[in-house]
Amino acid sequence: MEQVSAEYSRIEYEELQVPWWIVVLEGVFAVIIGLFLLFKPVITTVTLVQILGIFWILGGGLSILSLLMDREKTGWKLLSGLLGIAIGALVFVYPYSPFVILSFLVVILGILSIIYGVLRLLWAFKGAGLGTAILGVLTIALGVLLLINPLIGAVFLPWIYGVSLVIGGIAALIGGIRMRSEKHISNAD
Repeated sequence: MEQVSAEYSRIEYEELQVPWWIVVLEGVFAVIIGLFLLFKPVITTVTLVQILGIFWILGGGLSILSLLMDREKTGWKLLSGLLGIAIGALVFVYPYSPFVILSFLVVILGILSIIYGVLRLLWAFKGAGLGTAILGVLTIALGVLLLINPLIGAVFLPWIYGVSLVIGGIAALIGGIRMRSEKHISNAD
């Protein structure tokens, strides 16, 4: 299974023609942010949500400015622009907004976990095996727990993302280094 996923990610990077050093850089950033989430979860979460708020404000402003060049879908652009600016401003005005936003994300993750768990169970019944069924049940249980108490889920979410970013970052570092070594091997031939 690991070999299949490793080959799939390698094919994906090759198809995108991403240079090896960008993959390594992505891995480094993921590990750094993951470590910050693990060891300074509150400060890192607040900072990341504030960065998200800046992007919402900028995206909203750009959506409204795009109306000067393109009058198509005026209502949607204006609505999305105003909502982006309003939500982005709320992030900076309301001091507890990172935790409200995290709670909202936890609810979304809970719903997606249940859907993904059901899909895993369906795959298991179609022959994917007992491991897939167990993962499906665990994923559904995680989704239900997140929906029962989103605030507790929001408290643990930085650590969950921290661990996944560190693991994903290490995988990206290994993948980038492999891409570089494979490139040198193919150039030597």
